[in-house]
Amino acid sequence: MYKLTKDIIFPHPKFADDKGLLAFGGDLSMERIKVAYENGIFPWYEEGQPILWWSPDPRMVLFPENLKISKSMKKLFKEKAFKVTYNEDFEFVIRKCANINRERQDGTWITEDMIESYIKLHEAGLAKSIEVWKNGEIVGGLYGILLKEKKVFCGESMFTEVDNASKYGFITLVKNMEKNGISLIDCQVYTKHLESLGAEEISRHNFLTILHSKV
Repeated sequence: MYKLTKDIIFPHPKFADDKGLLAFGGDLSMERIKVAYENGIFPWYEEGQPILWWSPDPRMVLFPENLKISKSMKKLFKEKAFKVTYNEDFEFVIRKCANINRERQDGTWITEDMIESYIKLHEAGLAKSIEVWKNGEIVGGLYGILLKEKKVFCGESMFTEVDNASKYGFITLVKNMEKNGISLIDCQVYTKHLESLGAEEISRHNFLTILHSKV
């Protein structure tokens, strides 16, 4: 594992350990985070830890043509059960993602420093949010980093306060990927939930090849 310096330089992701941990230290400056994502690296750590930088192998991704929509979700879309917006309230979404209770998880990796950094990234047009509304209130959502030149959306976290709300927002994002200039969603690590929506694991090498071909 590499210790980062003040220079905005990362080791090649191939040097990550078996869990995907590549480096520690550095900062959460806009420039460093942008360079990290452009090279298949992302920060993920808990309060009290140094900043940890990851590049897992394999990598969970979703190609739009592989999107799976269940019958129950198709019914919700037919009923227009929710309203979906983009970038209406990024701070609300990221704070909800930080505070939502999750099974088998005591705390959150979305620290206050992370929140402040990603809000700045949003203000610079790099971080995006998707809000899901019901009866005039945001009941679900997700956020991530948009690598516009590479046409990749790096999903970070989602929350839901009503059944299927975040899933509705995620599916809406995927269905509108082409219109939004996105050709791939980086889901980072495996979950059954993402797999049920059509995401799959590919090797880190293949992910980096795709990522670097989008320039």
